Amino acid sequence: MRQDHGKHSWPWWKEQIISKWANDSWRFKMESYFEEAIFNIERDRPMSWILKQKDRLTSLHPDMSEALVHKRILRKCGGDLEHAIRSRFIEPCSTEYYINAMEEITTRTKIGRNWYKPPMDNKTSGKQIPKTHKPNEKAPLKSHKCGSTSNLSNTCPKKKRINEIEIEKDDTKETKDVSLN
Repeated sequence: MRQDHGKHSWPWWKEQIISKWANDSWRFKMESYFEEAIFNIERDRPMSWILKQKDRLTSLHPDMSEALVHKRILRKCGGDLEHAIRSRFIEPCSTEYYINAMEEITTRTKIGRNWYKPPMDNKTSGKQIPKTHKPNEKAPLKSHKCGSTSNLSNTCPKKKRINEIEIEKDDTKETKDVSLN
């Protein structure tokens, strides 16, 4: 660019820089990069990750205080790691202290790591579980209303047994009334 335009004053260069990089699409891209960036111990190195996030924030908000920049960066670390870093210092601290604390925590402790057990494969395990029942031996299906195995409860032609019991109670009362007369 210097070869194309030659020598110019600093205000001219400043205006060119602002027109190229300080527009709305650039700001949106930097904000989205910052919001998507979450610290991952297996993938990111603490020093490069913190400095990259700090550069993004200071380019978007040049008047933001250093303490606020550190707070916003630490929120992107995750719960346990964020707490471990915050508990080491009395705020406000410089960026170097945060970088050193984060490197120490990530290398010496297991804080912030995503641990998972690999799934066990039944074929590779040496134990065999004895089967207590055979899957083909099932009890015959029967109707709960009449007790027969020829039909199920939803297709049973007989009435429910509860209704039959109530009818029997009514019949006994009628027979008693007839015998008294």
